[in-house]
Amino acid sequence: MTLTELKYIVAVARERHFGRAAEACHVSQPTLSVAIKKLEEELEVKLFERSANEISLTALGGEIVRQAQSVLEQAAGIKEIAKRGKDPLAGPLRLGVIYTIGPYLLPDLVRQVIDQAPQMPLMLQENFTVKLLEMLRTGEIDCAIMAEPFPDAGLATAPLYDEPFMAAVPSHHPLAQRNSV
Repeated sequence: MTLTELKYIVAVARERHFGRAAEACHVSQPTLSVAIKKLEEELEVKLFERSANEISLTALGGEIVRQAQSVLEQAAGIKEIAKRGKDPLAGPLRLGVIYTIGPYLLPDLVRQVIDQAPQMPLMLQENFTVKLLEMLRTGEIDCAIMAEPFPDAGLATAPLYDEPFMAAVPSHHPLAQRNSV
C-alpha cells in the first residue's frame, strides 16, 4: 500500500467518479483504476460499489477512506516538519505577547516579520504572563514576549530591549526636586 494509492481512493470517494478523480490526481483513469484494484486485492476488500451511473463506498470502504485521509494528513504534517527543519522561517510562528506591550510592539514586529519572512505565517496570542508560560510549556505557542521577572527556570530567555521608567509627580511635590526616587 502506498500514499499514492491512498490519495487515489480518497479522490474517488470525494468525486464519486473515476474520471474526475483521475483528473484531480493528474493521472489517467486506467492508472487510477489499476492502482485501486491493486489496493483492493492487497487488502482483500471491496472499497467501492461500481454501477453504470454511480460509484459509492462500501461500509468498510468508508472506514478505510477515513483512515486513508488521516494518514495523508499525517504525511503532509511530516513534510511540513521537514520543511521547517530545512528553513525555520518557512513554518508558522506562534507568538505570545503580554497585553501591556502588544499594542506598542506588534505593529512594527508584524511588519518586520512580513518583510523578513513573507512565507512564514504569524499567529499572535495576547495574554497574561502566567497563561503565556503555561502555553509555552504545553507547546501551544513557540515563543513569548514578556516582562521580567517570571518564575520559570526551564525557559531560555534573551533580552529584547530595555525601557526606562519615569516617576511622575506634581511639580510642587516634595519628590519633584530629587533626581532619583
